[in-house]
Amino acid sequence: MPGTKEIRSKIASVKSTQKITKAMQMVATSKMRRAQERMKLARPYADKIRAVIGHLNEANPDYRHPFLVAREPKSIGIILISTDRGLAGGLNANLFKQTLLLLREWQEKGATVSLCLIGSKGLVFFRRLGLPILANVSGLGDKPHVKDLIGAVKVMLDAYRDAKIDRLFLVNAQFVNTMTQKPHVEQLLPVETVDAADLAEHWDYIYEPEAAAILDGLLMRYIESQVYRGAVENVASEMAARMVAMGAASDNAGELISELQLVYNKARQAAITKELAEIVGGAAAV
Repeated sequence: MPGTKEIRSKIASVKSTQKITKAMQMVATSKMRRAQERMKLARPYADKIRAVIGHLNEANPDYRHPFLVAREPKSIGIILISTDRGLAGGLNANLFKQTLLLLREWQEKGATVSLCLIGSKGLVFFRRLGLPILANVSGLGDKPHVKDLIGAVKVMLDAYRDAKIDRLFLVNAQFVNTMTQKPHVEQLLPVETVDAADLAEHWDYIYEPEAAAILDGLLMRYIESQVYRGAVENVASEMAARMVAMGAASDNAGELISELQLVYNKARQAAITKELAEIVGGAAAV
């Protein structure tokens, strides 16, 4: 059995760790609320523009934008949004697993895969696989801005325009609730039809001044809104996962402290008993 001094040192160490995990839990809880607010503000716009763009496949404009034209998928691109920091439970591991499944699915079909990585954890993980990384960005913080994402996204859009990739997917963590965050895969390009059954048989949008200028700007805003929504959802998911993980770590530290305290009490009692036995033995000898 270890000595009482060693056990006291272990207890102090675990208590120090518990203070850190509790502090991180409180910080994550506070940041999660603000992240949820940003996520709720981003969702309505992203959903509405997704519906509008999805209807364009059923329209008949004079100008057919490249983002609406489906090609044979010989090469695909994946935009993966991960976190910059760890200690978020299995959030990143689940994202990487889903991305690998998507990656292998298309590789089995004979397609090549290129990546755009948002977040340092994704960059560290996928750099080891030797896949082409067309763009990456990290250090977005807890409040991602569209301007920080535009550069990396534009690289993927240019690759799609130049037919270097024929499909573009977005993978991010979807915030369901505080306890549940799941990987979400969405095809960004080519744009998929949305709610075609609800559309009238003969209809179209009226473009002013011309379809080309409007669609170029509108489709860029669409991609940016989807990636931005994915980024803010990922932040909310990260904070929720970290809050839960740090709460579990604090609870485990408390249980470990209780166990160590019990061992310490037993060791201390054994030491006292030994000292008493030595005193009694010495007195008897005299």
